[in-house]
Amino acid sequence: MSGTTILVVDDEPDITELIGLYLERDGFEVHATDNGEDALKLVQQLRPELILLDIQLKTMDGIEVCSRIREQSDVPILFISCKSDDTDIIHGLEVGGDDYITKPFSPSQLVARVKAHLRRQTSAGKRMDRTPHELLTFDDLIIDLAGRTVHIGGREIALSVKEFELLLCLAQSPNRAFPLDVLYNIVWGAESMGDTRTLMVHISNLRKKIEPDPANPSYIVTVRGVGYKFLYKEGLTYV
Repeated sequence: MSGTTILVVDDEPDITELIGLYLERDGFEVHATDNGEDALKLVQQLRPELILLDIQLKTMDGIEVCSRIREQSDVPILFISCKSDDTDIIHGLEVGGDDYITKPFSPSQLVARVKAHLRRQTSAGKRMDRTPHELLTFDDLIIDLAGRTVHIGGREIALSVKEFELLLCLAQSPNRAFPLDVLYNIVWGAESMGDTRTLMVHISNLRKKIEPDPANPSYIVTVRGVGYKFLYKEGLTYV
C-alpha cells in the first residue's frame, strides 16, 4: 500500500499530526486539512484512495462534506467521531460514510482499520474484473454482478459500494443466516470490534432502497439472536 493517498480532515492539529505520523510510517502519502471547503477541493485534486473525516468541523461539518463527496465519488470514507455522537454517526453513515472510529482511539487501531478498508476496496475491484456477465434474479429484483447494478421492476436502484457488497454477500447465499460480526468481516474486511452500528445502518439504508415495505422486509430479514439473511424460497437463479 506504499504511496496510497489518504486525506485527513480534522480541525484538531494534534490528532491530525498523530494520524499522519502513523500512516506515513506505514508508507501512506498523507494530506490534511482542517475545513470542509478545502477537503472538497483536495478530493478533486488528489483523488485519494481513502478519507478520514471528522464529523465535528468548525465550518462545514463532516456530514455535509461526506454528502457532497458522494455526489462525485465512491472513495471509502471513515468517520472520526466522539463516543457521544451516536446520532451524528448514524446520520453520517446514512449519507454515505463507510464506517467510523471513535475518539479516543489507538493509532495502531486506526491504521489497521484503514488497511482493512483499502484491502477490501482492492479485492472488490479484482472480483469485478474477473466476474462474468451474470445476473442474479429474484422475481423483480435483478443484481448485475459485472455491472454492479441493481434493478427492481426494471428501475435501476442507486446503491453505495458497501450497500452493493452487502446485498451481494447476502443474495449469493439465500436463506443463510449471517451473524453480525461475520457479515461485517466479509463486507468491511475488518473485525467489528464489538460495535455493529455500521452494519445495522447500512442494512436499514438497503431496505429503504430495495424493499416494498422497509418496516416489513421481504428480502433482507432479521434472524433474531443471530443477524440477517436474504430470504428467497425459490433459490438462486443465474442468467
